[in-house]
Amino acid sequence: MIYRHAALFRAVLAAASTGLVLAGCGPARPAASTPAPPAQVSVVTVHPGSVPIAMDLPGRTSPYLVAQVRARVDGIVRQRDFKEGGDVKAGQRLYQIDPAPYVAALDSAKAALQKAQANLASATALVERYKVLVAANAVSKQDYDNAVAAQGQAQADVGTARALVATAQINLDYTSVASPITGRSGPSQVTQGAYVQTSAATLLTTVQQIDPIYVDLTQSSVEGLQLRRDIASGQLKVAGPDQAKVVLTLEDGSQYPLPGALQFSDITVNQATGSVTLRAVFPNPKFMLLPGMFVRARIQEGVVDNATLVPQAGVTHNPRGEATALVVGADNKVASRTLKLKGTRGDQWIVEGGLADGERVIVAGLQKVQPGAVVQVSEAQASNAAPAVPTRPDTVVSQAK
Repeated sequence: MIYRHAALFRAVLAAASTGLVLAGCGPARPAASTPAPPAQVSVVTVHPGSVPIAMDLPGRTSPYLVAQVRARVDGIVRQRDFKEGGDVKAGQRLYQIDPAPYVAALDSAKAALQKAQANLASATALVERYKVLVAANAVSKQDYDNAVAAQGQAQADVGTARALVATAQINLDYTSVASPITGRSGPSQVTQGAYVQTSAATLLTTVQQIDPIYVDLTQSSVEGLQLRRDIASGQLKVAGPDQAKVVLTLEDGSQYPLPGALQFSDITVNQATGSVTLRAVFPNPKFMLLPGMFVRARIQEGVVDNATLVPQAGVTHNPRGEATALVVGADNKVASRTLKLKGTRGDQWIVEGGLADGERVIVAGLQKVQPGAVVQVSEAQASNAAPAVPTRPDTVVSQAK
């Protein structure tokens, strides 16, 4: 009985195996042999041109001229003749110090001058008389010499008296305190009736000229060194006749409407910060800029010839830190390029080397392709042609060194 069931089981198993073999011998399904389509990428066609280089620097405003108005004679302030915070002209009277004692001193000096002049006239007449008499031996030679000496002393007395008159007149003029410059006055440090002293150089007020106004900027010595090298080698051309244009961004982020000009660069490097100071001057007719304001200035350094602008999306860096880009050749194959960057212009890199005129740089779809792959190309919307040098110097920002 057991043998019969075993034989039956083996027969069923053999039949099943035969069916599977026959099923495997049936017609095979066709395999998927269609190749994957090329990846889609977007490119920009680059062309070299002249690209302006500019640099952002922090700075603070400072007045064009500053005059601390101080007392130059002692006395009581009788009146103040200006409005605090108002505009004053050069030579305009700001304070009147009591002039009475200085008027008296001037009168006394003038009287002393008149006395000295009278003595000189008498001594001169005596010398003239003795000159005739000594020739006739009517007076001694010693008497004549004494008369000549007295005349010289009288002349010296006249000179001293004139100097005293001039000093008294200067002191009297100092009682009328005038503004030395044209500008805007600060608060008055003294009131009417206050006693001021020349020995203490009492500060009365401060006048500042803020139209035009200075902006003192800070630049690292490394950036300044590289800038001078680029200009010396001819790689950078100075824009304009010896002056670089400067534009300001104010503390609230707005742009100051009037451009300025770079005046000079300090020749001494600050040993504590490793920086040098650049000074620019700006017109300030509406007094929008006040001394001490923090600003950011953009300076046009010059122009780089034969530079190419590449969108930042199309530039990556390899493990060695080198800037690279993928380009599409005429056969639609991808190739890699190593770039030499100069700086940025908005959302674009300034490329000095590594790209040829007319090459197509991939700016979208980089993750889907590798060098050597064949791709389908579409032109990106943004144009990448390097622009001519713009009239506004705030379009290019140099790369930090």
